[in-house]
Amino acid sequence: MNGYSWDFSVISSGWPQLMSGLAITLQLTVICAVIGLVGGFLVCLMAMSRFLPLRWLAVTFIELFRCTPALVQIIWIFYCLPFFFGIFIDPFTMAILALGMNITAFNAEAYRAAIQAIPSSHYDAGTALGLSAFKRTIYIVLPQALLIAIPVLLTNTIGLLQQTSLVAIVAIGDLMYQGKSLATQSYRPIEIYSAVALIYFLFSLPLSQIVGYCEKRLRDRLA
Repeated sequence: MNGYSWDFSVISSGWPQLMSGLAITLQLTVICAVIGLVGGFLVCLMAMSRFLPLRWLAVTFIELFRCTPALVQIIWIFYCLPFFFGIFIDPFTMAILALGMNITAFNAEAYRAAIQAIPSSHYDAGTALGLSAFKRTIYIVLPQALLIAIPVLLTNTIGLLQQTSLVAIVAIGDLMYQGKSLATQSYRPIEIYSAVALIYFLFSLPLSQIVGYCEKRLRDRLA
């Protein structure tokens, strides 16, 4: 870095472009996080089902998306769905599909671990009260599983926020894509990518602090 002349004026001039990319990044994060919260619980229930084909289907889904890189999943869905199945949807929707299924798989495992941590006596109490399996799931399993899984779910959301940068590879105008464009236009990649990294950090840090707070509250509650 000896002799390098920093010029942060490129950041101020390109700030609107970075903010437009940030808006897309946050949209992807929020939409996919909601998909992961709901879909993860449903896939978890399928994976714990006594119906063998349903369980195999859920386990296959979980292992497929947990054991392959998210970048490969994005590229495969973006290029292979139209080629093999004739499915043509806009790139933003394809990104939601890929990232949503990815975080759903990881959240399903978080829910599974949380459900297994619920004491069996709670299930027995629901049965004694005459609750149906559906009501036991809604009123007993879901609230406790969500509470126990919150730290892991938030950690997965942080990972999701960072993984949204991968959609730049398929030319979706997120924060990373806009940063790459600015770096190419200005010939100032160090300043631009430093600013992009700082923006990701500023959004990830509060979530990581919330994770620590939730873990402490959970330990106190279990104690």
